Amino acid sequence: MSPDYKILAEIHRGRKRVVYRGQRLSDQAPIIVKTLIDGFPHPADIAGLQREYDLISNLPIEGIAKALALEHYHNSPALILDDSGGESLRNLIDSKGIDLDIFFEISLQLSATLAAIHQHEIIHKDIAPKNIIINLAKRQVQLIDFSIASRLPHENQKISHPNLLEGTLAYMSPEQTGRMNRSIDYRTDLYSLGVTFYEMLTGR
Repeated sequence: MSPDYKILAEIHRGRKRVVYRGQRLSDQAPIIVKTLIDGFPHPADIAGLQREYDLISNLPIEGIAKALALEHYHNSPALILDDSGGESLRNLIDSKGIDLDIFFEISLQLSATLAAIHQHEIIHKDIAPKNIIINLAKRQVQLIDFSIASRLPHENQKISHPNLLEGTLAYMSPEQTGRMNRSIDYRTDLYSLGVTFYEMLTGR
């Protein structure tokens, strides 16, 4: 990775990917670094990070994290994103809960961002509290993690084992599981957004 980037702390570790907070030394700007855990990653996982960078690097949408660069880090690609300084909606729900005023502020911004994404014929496919970043001080909401997003206006999902499904099962539309004879389109995101709104209001 370029010596201009410094990793400061790990903030999330999944099955395949790890996310760090860092800093761009040339101007002290805060950044997010997303890379792969495996020292010898599968070509499909490498292609996934490249696809995510290509997908969002030129998207003129205010409510998504901007892709700044695609670097190499420990034999893997490293996606460099701007850092809004917020925390995940998952953490907010678990620690503080969401009052109605904040709910409406978040939901309106999220709805506008998702509408803009759909206008660019992109399906996110993983709308969930862990992928929504809130900066309460700035009243800023960002949708992150386009690792399984698709540019197609619709696609067919194959049946697979639940452990192999891409996305977050509790928020996933039935058609995205591959267990319905129905193609995926933008409505899969609306289903997941509805589940997220329900959890914001009820806490579960």
